[in-house]
Amino acid sequence: PLRPWADRPGTAVLLHDLVDRSATDDPDAAAVTVGATTTTFGALSARVARVSAVVEALTDPGDRVAVIGENSRAWVECYYAVPRAGRVLVFLNHRLAPPELQEIVARSGATLLIGATGPPEQLLPGAGTIPSIRTILDLDRYEALVQRATPAAPVATRADDPAWIIYTSGTTGSPKGATLTHASLLAAVEVTAACRPVAADEVYLFPFPLCHVAGYNVLNHHRHGRHVVLLPRFDPADFVDAATQHGATATSLAATMLDALLDHLDRCGGSMPTLRSVAYGAAPMPPTLLARADSQLGVELAQGYGMTELSGNAVFLDPETHHRGLAGDHRLLAAAGRPGPGVALRLVDDEDRDVPVGAVGEILVRGKQVMARYWDDEQATTDALRDGWLHTGDVGRRDGAGWLYVVDRKKDVIVTGGENVASREVEDVLHSHPAVREVAVIGVPDPHWGENVCALVVPQPSAADPVSDVVALARSRLAGFKTPRHVILVDNLPKNASGKVLKAELRRWLTDHPELLGERG
Repeated sequence: PLRPWADRPGTAVLLHDLVDRSATDDPDAAAVTVGATTTTFGALSARVARVSAVVEALTDPGDRVAVIGENSRAWVECYYAVPRAGRVLVFLNHRLAPPELQEIVARSGATLLIGATGPPEQLLPGAGTIPSIRTILDLDRYEALVQRATPAAPVATRADDPAWIIYTSGTTGSPKGATLTHASLLAAVEVTAACRPVAADEVYLFPFPLCHVAGYNVLNHHRHGRHVVLLPRFDPADFVDAATQHGATATSLAATMLDALLDHLDRCGGSMPTLRSVAYGAAPMPPTLLARADSQLGVELAQGYGMTELSGNAVFLDPETHHRGLAGDHRLLAAAGRPGPGVALRLVDDEDRDVPVGAVGEILVRGKQVMARYWDDEQATTDALRDGWLHTGDVGRRDGAGWLYVVDRKKDVIVTGGENVASREVEDVLHSHPAVREVAVIGVPDPHWGENVCALVVPQPSAADPVSDVVALARSRLAGFKTPRHVILVDNLPKNASGKVLKAELRRWLTDHPELLGERG
């Protein structure tokens, strides 16, 4: 059984308590593995106390501490140590361009920059010129300071104090800093634990970047005292090797990761006998890919719907429902799931009025896991948090059984000739064609119709020229106004760290290359 959250009534539970309590329960249990190095809960708890002392010595109370680099033990230590010191951890995505990173650091006002896997200046040129930055630590200096530090007692902190700031992916517009508290993150952990139970022998293989909100899954497994194996970056061969070496039983994957993994297993004839469950989220998972995963891996499948502003997932589709969907009730495979305990959902129109069952509306969420605010952005906070509800910007519908279906991002709905087209609906149809590996559907300006439907398709390597076939499939299964007027073949689609396609980049690209809209369709 899990230990109670608080030993004494009224005691606040903070992020570092997850590691400290697991260290008390079983200090010799493996906590985190990166490469050839495994750290026990006892050692991780001790290092978190030392890192906390270093952070406290180099910063002032309430300061922001930015971390950059690929997945590493230092990243995990900062997850806990920076909030333990009464400071706020700012997540930096090392895949962003230097100007984007500089803007995020400047907007957060971070005073300390830590390189989790090497010199920060290599990933963030010009870091030393950012006005707020006072100290920069590469990994060697970080390690030297940690080794010499005397473990510090935790700084007095409240559960509703900021712990992490994660800047949104910026799929629409400029990134905003979602401010997550100890309480919101732990609420997301509890909801996930209730809806996706962690097995007593679970070994969790984590392939996502730790600079993403998906990292709350690390908290979830440490809350249960379970071993987390980190990949520096996702690579199918490395994934299989790590799973085999450590006996991984559970993982989380984006659609592109799962597709690449299955392709690798096909080519190499490998297997993953210890893997029992695969969770997914962040981006739509085509039903054909789910069926392929079920057939090739024989694992339990589970989905989570959430976002940075929710500190993780809030809606869940359980393995049993996946079994029903794969067995013939295919509509269930399109569902996001049902809200977890303590999570309230509404679907509303543009006037924030509730829409009836079956109607499409913006998804609103209320619960303890909702972010506190957007960092230093009062207008964005006011727009997103109204009357106690987070306006997600996602559009969905609910059926009579309470299943939530995410239709699209509100800003990705295409309006053509006065008709609304959900890009995800068109994508699901096109993705069912065997010649299509990936697809993204966006609206492009049209002087007569307002917008036209445009599909950007990554074909399978063996496909010759699937444009005509793809259009024919769309015409056979979709209304005329939903059928793409433009189909453009591309080598790849731009994505963020969680696997979401960056449609804003696609729109900008087509604006710069209008000649591409002359493609057949």
